[in-house]
Amino acid sequence: MAEITAALVKELREKTGAGMMDCKKALGEAGGDLEAAVDWLRKKGLAAAAKKAGRVAAEGLVGVAVEGNRGALVEVNSETDFVSRNDKFQGLVSTLAGLALKADGKVEALAASAYPGTGRTAAEEVTHLVATIGENISLRRSTALSVSNGVVAAYVHSPVAPGLGKIGVLVALESTGDKAKLEAFGKQVAMHVAAARPDALHVADVDVTALDRERSVLADQARASGKPEAIIEKMVEGRLRKYYEEVVLHEQVWVLDGESKVRQAIEDAAKSVGAPVTVTGFVRFVLGEGIEKEQGDFAAEVAATLGR
Repeated sequence: MAEITAALVKELREKTGAGMMDCKKALGEAGGDLEAAVDWLRKKGLAAAAKKAGRVAAEGLVGVAVEGNRGALVEVNSETDFVSRNDKFQGLVSTLAGLALKADGKVEALAASAYPGTGRTAAEEVTHLVATIGENISLRRSTALSVSNGVVAAYVHSPVAPGLGKIGVLVALESTGDKAKLEAFGKQVAMHVAAARPDALHVADVDVTALDRERSVLADQARASGKPEAIIEKMVEGRLRKYYEEVVLHEQVWVLDGESKVRQAIEDAAKSVGAPVTVTGFVRFVLGEGIEKEQGDFAAEVAATLGR
């Protein structure tokens, strides 16, 4: 029997895309014979993951987990929306969200985390599920928020199961006030973030590149009116205030009443909870955002299948 070395396991993983523990088991079953191990994995359906890994995965679920003063978000993608209704897939996303809390939202640390009850890492469990479900699945991203004294509130839009949906939001609020009232307000802020899609917490947090681009566009628009430069500068500053109202959380109109600003809602909440409230951060995950989906030609696919 050939010695089952780390290099041999690595080679088998590269050939098949199967998880490390599965590769170790396959080599053991095959007496260390690499090709026999490949065959063993193929018979078990575990060597198919590598072939599926190149396919676009833009569906799936966003998962959220909150524990004490910490919260985490993960996005796990699949090829079809059908898989998001699969119990095994939902269980995977829920478990990964919980593990993300311990990994402080760092996706590399999450991928290397021990997946409960399997002897595999989280990344290996994802690969294992690829073979089980038959679709490409990927752990795309993860993040976390925490506070020293306060709450991290969560909101999932149109959940398909507790803590699982297509849009997930976390909001961190620092306060020594009533925790139950603070959490209720935090959920309202999270709902607002889901709907209003702010980019920054404060005006000072707006991305400098985005701000310069906006300023340049507004200046060109103002110059088209033929006004003097001194007037143009004032026009640009006035229009920038409207821009801030679109992208800055504290400057946005509070979606729950459609009139006041979010900063006023925070001040009102402080009176309710009995202590100052500070929103220290937020994060919003939308499933598949930024992924370029393949636009297939169904008729051509059918024709190709028929050999035409």
